[in-house]
Amino acid sequence: MKKRYLLVLPALALMVSCKPEISEKIDSNTYYPGKADFSSYVAIGNSLTAGYMDGTVYKSGQSNSFPAILAGQFKVVGGGEFTQPSFADDVNDVGGLLFNGVGNPSFKTKMIINMSTGGPENIKGESTIEVFKQQKTAYHNAGVPGAKTFHVVAPGYGSMAGLAVGKANPYFVRTATSENATVLGDALSLEPTFFTNWIGANDVLSYATSGGEGVDQNEVGGLDPSKYGGNDITHVGVFQKVYGDITNALTANGAKGVLATVPDVTAIPFFTTVPYNPLTPELIGVENIDKLNGLIGMFKVILSSQGQGDRFQLISKEAANPLLIQDKTLADMSPVLEYGITQAVASGQFPIELTPAQIKMIAMSFGQARHATAKDLMLLTSKSQIGASLPVSTGSPVMDALLKKGVSFPIGDEFVLNTVEQQKVKTATVAFNTIIKQVAASKDLAVADMNDLLNKAVAGLRVEDGQIYTADYFKGMGNLNTVMFSLDGVHLNQRGYAFIAAEILRVINKHYEASIPLVNPAVYPGPVLLPTN
Repeated sequence: MKKRYLLVLPALALMVSCKPEISEKIDSNTYYPGKADFSSYVAIGNSLTAGYMDGTVYKSGQSNSFPAILAGQFKVVGGGEFTQPSFADDVNDVGGLLFNGVGNPSFKTKMIINMSTGGPENIKGESTIEVFKQQKTAYHNAGVPGAKTFHVVAPGYGSMAGLAVGKANPYFVRTATSENATVLGDALSLEPTFFTNWIGANDVLSYATSGGEGVDQNEVGGLDPSKYGGNDITHVGVFQKVYGDITNALTANGAKGVLATVPDVTAIPFFTTVPYNPLTPELIGVENIDKLNGLIGMFKVILSSQGQGDRFQLISKEAANPLLIQDKTLADMSPVLEYGITQAVASGQFPIELTPAQIKMIAMSFGQARHATAKDLMLLTSKSQIGASLPVSTGSPVMDALLKKGVSFPIGDEFVLNTVEQQKVKTATVAFNTIIKQVAASKDLAVADMNDLLNKAVAGLRVEDGQIYTADYFKGMGNLNTVMFSLDGVHLNQRGYAFIAAEILRVINKHYEASIPLVNPAVYPGPVLLPTN
């Protein structure tokens, strides 16, 4: 089955290599720090602060993390040295991580656009970044990919021993000054006079990118983050306490700074690229539609007895069709389906002969299945599932030939964010941002509303250079010069991080009555293109 709805890019490298003819005119005689002191700047945060992009941290990408860009501008108004975790060992500039010389599929090399195949993929270079080669150094960029708010204050988050039992983060293991060091403690050791704090996105993002496979701790009263699963939504009470503690510590000696809000993660390309209805009759195969409708029609009849027949719809021969998905929020109709299919097979009404074991397997697979709607968000990871064969045979060659994921067999719930799960994400995001703004107001700190900025970017954001910048790079080569997100669909690219830096500089200039030169995102790199991989 062809998947023509996926990214298709013609070989037009020159379109990406060209830079817009834009210059930003700033009077070099008007720079001043205002009410802020930038002599020692630290950045607290997660992957968005660390310079993570294209699915990893790599040397050239990290060089344009938003804190690094900010620090470069701060030098004009008295900014001091700014250090980032060393990636000097990334000699191939491909990212990824090694664990005692062994690679890990969870920490792959960076993604690039392979122009010979027309799609994003991991570069084939070898990772040379060794986690076990500890640097034991406090860096001004204290962004740790994967960190949630409570991780910032957790002793042992950079512990080698903790890494072995899943309690530590390999990125912080590389840099932590001691086994019991905290991210915040190491940052404070640099005696910051100014800071940015963009932590909190992962407190809800991991739930969303897992298709809602975690637990919303607000529903179960989970106040002990040590018991959380990796994909859980942080309890608002925990977020409020920890976020307040972090801010109190950062401002204890009079430091000023910027607090950044949590973006609406459901608006990023990871959730908006794969359509809910990519299945044209040609993709399905017109010759298969009648057979599939016989199968789906039987399910509709069986479930209609329970008022659930509208979970499924017959496949159209004229229009695009929605994906078949699993939805764990639905009542489980497996027993009803098993009984109905058994009766249909016995009476010869079912289109395929099945054994009792095969009937049970199919009933269980479709018991919480339905067709997707425009309100569902298909994860970017779902693209590899659509049209794929089942990993295990049903025992019926005829059925195996008919059952394809997303077409006639439901895609797993972990590849879809349904409306119930979306609401949990949005509710938590609103609560977290309310807390961030309240804390900022209580400390007279500046607020960078990244939620608002990235929401505007989704639709296209016109800025001073005259360009319209977008969040979606999957629509072809035409907008690769203005796209802000990296190829993983979650994180920004270098141009996107320049946008973040520019917004923070505007906020600083206004709140602290400073005059710091802005940056021009147009001169920063976008996606990495290679003729072949």
